[in-house]
Amino acid sequence: MKLQDLQKINDECFFTLHSRLPIMIVKGKGVYMWDENGKEYLDFCSGGRAVCGLGHCPESVVNAIKEQADVLLHTSNDFYTEPQFKLAKLLVENSDFDKVFFCNSGAEANEAALKLARKYGRAKNKGKIEIVSTLKSFHGRTFGAITATGQPKYQEDFAPLVPGFKYVPYNDIEAMREVINENTCAVIIEPVQGESGVYIADKEYMQSLRELCDKFDVALIVDEVQAGLGRTGKLFAYQHYGILPDIMTLSKSIGGGVPLGAMMANDKVGSAFKPGDHATTFGGSPIVAVAGIAAISTIIDEKLADNAKMIGEYISEKIDNLSNQALIKEKRVLGCMVAIDLNEPKAAEIQAKALENGLVILTVGDSILRLLPALIIKKEDVDKAFDILNKIM
Repeated sequence: MKLQDLQKINDECFFTLHSRLPIMIVKGKGVYMWDENGKEYLDFCSGGRAVCGLGHCPESVVNAIKEQADVLLHTSNDFYTEPQFKLAKLLVENSDFDKVFFCNSGAEANEAALKLARKYGRAKNKGKIEIVSTLKSFHGRTFGAITATGQPKYQEDFAPLVPGFKYVPYNDIEAMREVINENTCAVIIEPVQGESGVYIADKEYMQSLRELCDKFDVALIVDEVQAGLGRTGKLFAYQHYGILPDIMTLSKSIGGGVPLGAMMANDKVGSAFKPGDHATTFGGSPIVAVAGIAAISTIIDEKLADNAKMIGEYISEKIDNLSNQALIKEKRVLGCMVAIDLNEPKAAEIQAKALENGLVILTVGDSILRLLPALIIKKEDVDKAFDILNKIM
């Protein structure tokens, strides 16, 4: 089929929920993708939004899936299956959490986290149900997750939302102090706000927030759906801050390109969940579990968090060396999470011209460029990307 055939089917059969780029991708390998005409694209989005952290079709993940597909694709969580338990042990042993729940996406992981926090709060005090989130956050599209998302544009057409949520500015500990009290059960926060334009939490802010949560026995949830698993230069983003959260959510890169999510918690908070409180049909099935094992093991064994740190520093230098500095308002970089704020509303124009020149990037609004390269990216790939950007800008 050709691109025009798919566009016709899109108009006839799909809800108009996605603004698709005008190319048809037929193959991906490493940090490159190819369209139906054989044109090559350097992917600085990691397969969309940080999903393909190891690049496209990583050998370790592909081989694990092929081997497992011949043995067992799926069975319910009524049974023990070795891949799921190996994946759970791998995550627990490499983090500061004691328990894990597997699901299929970041939104589902956040739903599980919000439910756990509410259950924990109610066990302490029947009125301890309030959840605090931050403005400009993004936690997913389901009702709980969209309620936690501090952006009215995602919420206004779906009211009434889940009750019991409060919102405060990001990186503002005084605002947190004003709303957290004995009725607060949880704070949910992204160490790096990815979807709104790579806004990075201050270390002092996160440490003070941990202290505030301890004071009122509030569960601290870190949403690392996008920032986790090596992307920020550490295996988990919370490790930049010298704190131990109570709950963490993961997805995106965790499956190496297949749908997988996880909610992790310490024993203190996690013990609130009892049989029947939450469940999943597909979460942690053998086929995605082996992909997760392969992806996480590769990130750890090949020290890809260290590579992300080095690449982030290199990209920061490349931004400073772009010839048209008058167009650049600000940069925000932490590992392989990058935003370039522009002084003019030219983000969509630059994205379109980059695509014409074989480079795939993201935008936020009309004046932010966002880069999320795979953790395997090399300096020569960065050089190629910035040669294109420099020519355009």
